Amino acid sequence: MRTARRTTALLLAAAALAGCAGGSDDDGNPVPSSWISRQYTSSGTHYVDLRDLPSNVADEIHGHASARDRLESGGTVFLRYRDDIVAVSPHQAGSRIEIADYRSGYRRWKSHLRTVWPDPESSGFRGGGPGSGK
Repeated sequence: MRTARRTTALLLAAAALAGCAGGSDDDGNPVPSSWISRQYTSSGTHYVDLRDLPSNVADEIHGHASARDRLESGGTVFLRYRDDIVAVSPHQAGSRIEIADYRSGYRRWKSHLRTVWPDPESSGFRGGGPGSGK
């Protein structure tokens, strides 16, 4: 009887782990905008952290929701998510956090991103949305 319980427990644990691991994540990696809005102070169209440097803030955001890519350029840290870009730049003694959809963010920060990340206006760009260009 004890062996049957152990076997059942092991099978249930294995099934639970298999359900959590593997398989495709249809949501990709959405930007953690609701977490950012709770974690940092809103300041109009962006958020601020009055104490932490951009690299530390970017580490916090990436630690909460892993970015596809990270780029540091001109003192600003850019985090690339499925359909969005998070830019963390110096602001007073801390950081300014901006969230933009990939297309408009790329246009805005093109001088930093153009040699590293794909241009959404190019024919080879494959967006992250369902069925877009795939």
